[in-house]
Amino acid sequence: MSMLRRVTFLLAAAALAFSAQGAEAKSSFSAELTGAAHLPEPVVTKATGFVTVTISDDGSSLKYTVTVQNLSNIVAADLHMGPDSANGPLVARLFPTGGAKSKKGPFSGTLAEGTIRASDLIGPLLGASLADLIEEIRAGNAYVNIHTNDGVDPPDTGPGDYTLGEIRGQLQ
Repeated sequence: MSMLRRVTFLLAAAALAFSAQGAEAKSSFSAELTGAAHLPEPVVTKATGFVTVTISDDGSSLKYTVTVQNLSNIVAADLHMGPDSANGPLVARLFPTGGAKSKKGPFSGTLAEGTIRASDLIGPLLGASLADLIEEIRAGNAYVNIHTNDGVDPPDTGPGDYTLGEIRGQLQ
C-alpha cells in the first residue's frame, strides 16, 4: 500500500471513530427550575430549583434528583411532555411518591430522589415503554414543574398557589 493510501485510510478511520463517538446518545439531562419559565405566564418568585435525570446503562430506568430553594407549601413535582413554549401532559410523578407527603411551609433542599420505570408512566405514556419517554427527553420535549398551594380556597388565588406549577424547567 502506498504512503498516500495509508494516510488516506488512517484519516478515514479516524474520522469514522470520531463520528461514532459523537453519535453516542446523551444519557444525562438537567434543568434549572425558575418562575420565569412558567407558562402560560412567568411567575415572579424567589424560588428556584434544579433537576437531574440520568438514563441507566440498559435503558430500563431513569434516576432523578430534584432540589429546590425558597419554596413554600409544595404539593407536587411532575415530569411533563412538551416543548418549552407550551404546557403538556403529565407523564411521571416525581414528588410525592412512596408515602412522601406535601411539604407545608418554607422548604429548601432535596425535594425528591428516585427512579422512574415504564410501570411509573402515566397519561399518554401509560402502558408505553420507557424508551418512548427517553426519546421525548432526548428530543428536548420534556420538562419538570413544581406545584405549590397557599392553602387558600379557591385554588389559583395568588403567589404560591399555581396549579400549573410555580417553577418550571426544560430538560436539556
